[in-house]
Amino acid sequence: MKIAFVTPEVDPLVRRTSLAELSRVLPRALAETGNDVRLFLPHSQGIDLSGVPAPQPAGVVAINIGESRTTFTLQKTTLDGMTVYLFGHAQLFAGRQPYGNDEGPYRDNGKRYAAFSRAVLASLPVVDFAPDVLHCVDWTTGLIPVLRETEYVASQPEHPASKAGVYFHITNLAMQGSFERDLLPQIGLPLSLFQRVDGIELAGKVNFMKAGCEFATILGTNSVGHARRIQEQDRGYGLEEALRRRSKELIGIPTGVDYQAWNPETDPLLAQTYGAADKTLAGKKRCKSVLQQQLSLEKAPRSPLIALLGRFDTDNGFDLVAEQLTSILEHGFEVVLMGAGRPDMHERLKTLETSFTGRCRLIEGYYANSAHSILGAADMLLFPSHYSPGSALCAIAMRYGVVPIVYSGSGLEDYVQDLGANQRTGTGFHFKSYTGEGLLAGVDEARKLYKDQAAWNTLVRRCLRQDFSWQAIAGEYAKAYRRVTRRTRPREKSA
Repeated sequence: MKIAFVTPEVDPLVRRTSLAELSRVLPRALAETGNDVRLFLPHSQGIDLSGVPAPQPAGVVAINIGESRTTFTLQKTTLDGMTVYLFGHAQLFAGRQPYGNDEGPYRDNGKRYAAFSRAVLASLPVVDFAPDVLHCVDWTTGLIPVLRETEYVASQPEHPASKAGVYFHITNLAMQGSFERDLLPQIGLPLSLFQRVDGIELAGKVNFMKAGCEFATILGTNSVGHARRIQEQDRGYGLEEALRRRSKELIGIPTGVDYQAWNPETDPLLAQTYGAADKTLAGKKRCKSVLQQQLSLEKAPRSPLIALLGRFDTDNGFDLVAEQLTSILEHGFEVVLMGAGRPDMHERLKTLETSFTGRCRLIEGYYANSAHSILGAADMLLFPSHYSPGSALCAIAMRYGVVPIVYSGSGLEDYVQDLGANQRTGTGFHFKSYTGEGLLAGVDEARKLYKDQAAWNTLVRRCLRQDFSWQAIAGEYAKAYRRVTRRTRPREKSA
C-alpha cells in the first residue's frame, strides 16, 4: 500500500513534541511490513539534516492562497529507507519553528498550515506519487481532507489526491488549531464550509481539528477506550458532537513501543539483561539489587519496589500519591520517584524522602538512562493519572516485567488488563475510585499478590510477553487503511 504520511515534525530532523517520535517509528514500522511510505513535512527552522543524505531538488509547487499565488520548493532525502519531502517557503516556514517561539504560537499559523496543506495535495503529481492513503496527523493537517473533497474529488477526479482516502490521526485533541473567521478569505475557503453543522466551525471560529474530523475518511485516536470516551459529554474538548456524528468512522489504535530502544533482553543500561524465558527472573532481581545499592535504598529483595515516573502535578494524579505515600511506605514498600513538577509537590516529596530514609528516593527531572535502570529494577509501576490514553509508559513497563497499577477510567485499558477481572489474562491492577483511598486499595491488591512469589512471577512473565511493538501495531493500521480505501468516495454533506 502507498501511504503519504503528513506531519509537522519527525525525529531526528525536527522535534518539538512527542509527535516527532511517533512520526518516525510508525512510518518505519509500516515500511518494514511492505508498504511504500513517504513523509511530507514543512522545512521549518532548526531541521537537522546532518544524519541523512544531502537533500536533492524534487520540484516546485505553485498554489493559490486566498487571492494570491505562492510557491513551495520541494527537496527530498531519505530517513530509515523512506523518502522524505521537505516543503520550503521563505516567508511561511524558513527561519520559523513548526508552531511558535518563546512568545507563543505564531499568529499566522492558520495561513501557514493551510498553505502547506494545499502544497501537499498539489505536490503529488509533481513527485509522481499516487498514495492510497493520506495519513494526516492532528490540527496542522486538518484542512487536507477538506481541500481534497471540495477542490479535487468533483473537479479533478483523476488527480492522485482525489483517489487517495484520508486517515486523520488524533494524538492531541486539546490542541485544535482555532482561528478567527476572517481567516477564510485569506486561505481561499468559502463561507459555506463555516456555516454547515458538519463544517469547519466550532465556537464561532475556524477549527482545523474539527475540519479533519468532519471530512476525513476514517478517524483514529490513541485507543479503543479513548475513541469511546471522547464522544461523551465534556470529554472531547468541544468536539463531542462531531465525533458522535462520525462514530462509525472513529476507531482506536494503541500507541506502540519502540522495542529497539526498550528491550530488557539487550538493554546495555541494565545491570543484567533478562526476558520472559528467565523463569527465576534472576536478571531482574540483579537489576533491583544494583539499583537499591546505587540509590542507597535498603537492600531488601522481598520488599516490593514501586516506580513513579512522570510529571508531578494534579493532572497526573500526584496529589493522590502525595496524600497516600506515607501509608504506602508504612506498608513495607520501597518507592522511587523521577520527574519534574510543581515546587510545592517536590517539597512534599522531599519531606517524605527524608522521613523514610532508605525506603524512598526522589530524582528531580527526567533522565532517559535512569528510566531504563528504574524499570529494570521495579516490581510495580504506579501510574495514577486520571486520564492519559496516549501514554505508552505502561506498555514499556510491562516489557521490563513491571506490573502497572492504573486508574480504571484512565483510558489505559487497551494496555493494562485488570487482574481482578480475569486472573488468566490480567496484566495489572485497576483501582476503581479516583481518590487517595482508591489508589491505596489498588496498591494493596498488588501487595497481597506479591506475597505469593510463584503467582507474582507468573504475572511478571505474562507482562514480559505482551507485544505492543510498532510492528504489531502496524497490522492494526493496515486494517484501518483498508477501511479507508473501501470508503474513498465523495460524501454527501448536510446543508
